[in-house]
Amino acid sequence: MLPNFLSGPDAIRAAVEVLILFVFFYYLLRSFEGSRASGLVRGFLAVFVIAFILIMEVTIRFELDRIRAMLQGIVPALVIILAVIFQPELRRALVRLGQGPFLFPILKADSVPVEELVKACTRLAKNRIGALIAIQRDNSLAQYAEGGVKMDADVSSELIETIFYQGTVLHDGAVLIVGDRVAAAGCLFPLTDNPDVARNLGTRHRAGIGLTEESDAVTIIVSEETGQISLGARGVLSQDLDKDELETRLRELFRGSEKGGPAAVPAAAL
Repeated sequence: MLPNFLSGPDAIRAAVEVLILFVFFYYLLRSFEGSRASGLVRGFLAVFVIAFILIMEVTIRFELDRIRAMLQGIVPALVIILAVIFQPELRRALVRLGQGPFLFPILKADSVPVEELVKACTRLAKNRIGALIAIQRDNSLAQYAEGGVKMDADVSSELIETIFYQGTVLHDGAVLIVGDRVAAAGCLFPLTDNPDVARNLGTRHRAGIGLTEESDAVTIIVSEETGQISLGARGVLSQDLDKDELETRLRELFRGSEKGGPAAVPAAAL
């Protein structure tokens, strides 16, 4: 026989509450993956939740009403303090939650010219020419375009190869793609400060990861030293991709991009 509080409507209510809390904390913790404080945040949340539940259970069982009321008053202030301390991580978490299947598609379909990007990156990799390309998704990258040279040109493999040719002024910066347009070149992106990133990765790779941590952009990096092609998304870098793998990954991210999806934001609007 089950106790009264574990039978009937109370049991169903308790099960629903536990399920809701489990789903909430599961996706909350998952959203912190790749951030520099992910381990600290997870550990703190786990300790805080367990300690709070145990203390509240003790105060209820022994009828310590004043202590319980004090704890309930501290919680809102503590939440605000934590939001201030972990503001960068929370911002990244919200960006990632916005990319989740429960809210929006992984990537809204814009007319991204996958073939031209793959062709350009393959040639650059063959010739050992370094490159960093960022493709805008839902989050605007206008602030990074402002620091570069605005172009508003059609995306073509020839244009991208020319920009990154070692004799040009813009080859050390990044190219920003918005829809089917090259919005800007010579852009600078924030470097990742994730301690888990391999130390042998250079500035291009760290910038490619850093931008995907700060926004929902997709980045393509071509290594000047090795000729390897890497793809960055959600703070994670997939390395040493061949032509077919790069094309497959891009088409998976940009589903319907070449089938007339929603109109892209004009690059000139940046």
